[in-house]
Amino acid sequence: MIFVFGSNLAGRHGAGAAKYAKENYGAIYGMGKGRQGQSYAIPTKDQKLKTLPLDTIKFHVEQFIQYARQHPYEIFYVTAIGTGLAGYKNEQIAPMFINAPDNCTFCWQWVEIFHKMGKPAKEYGQIEGGNNE
Repeated sequence: MIFVFGSNLAGRHGAGAAKYAKENYGAIYGMGKGRQGQSYAIPTKDQKLKTLPLDTIKFHVEQFIQYARQHPYEIFYVTAIGTGLAGYKNEQIAPMFINAPDNCTFCWQWVEIFHKMGKPAKEYGQIEGGNNE
């Protein structure tokens, strides 16, 4: 399982899901985007820890989606990036993942949003080995 978390471009994984990724999934301090150990960082803040605009986050989400498609045998546990320290709402970020492949799993709040949009999606707990932390 690959733990997907929101990060800052400075790679300071000091709080929230980023800290959890550093402590448990091999996220590398100083590396703000992409695959790191058993994790994948999607930037939601810049190098000075200022929240990125939605269109910039969407660009990074699209890069992640492309990566997930290229790795169909891995399961991606996508946390609710951008909705904690970055300050966006689930309804602003979740739709960016509407084209994510079936090997991506999401929090129940995002699954509900996807279902309203007509996209079937898997919740963390529906994947063997997944959990809802």
